Amino acid sequence: MWTRLTLRLAGRAAVNPSLAADLLRVAWRFRANGWYRRFPFLPLPSQKYVRWRMHTAYGDHDVVPPAEDVVRYARWVGRGK
Repeated sequence: MWTRLTLRLAGRAAVNPSLAADLLRVAWRFRANGWYRRFPFLPLPSQKYVRWRMHTAYGDHDVVPPAEDVVRYARWVGRGK
């Protein structure tokens, strides 16, 4: 499910550069501390943090958010730059 969400967001970002910038900003904010010291050396979020965020937002640790919710959040983050 996370792969499907990622593909949907990538598709929307491909046709909308300002959304792409907002989504990258959100991804950078979610990165785990010290990501550069752990394999696979990518700025990925901590699984524990993502599960906590999903629980606080949707009441379920294992939910995958709808693409529209992620886009709305990314646009909100982008406005605050």
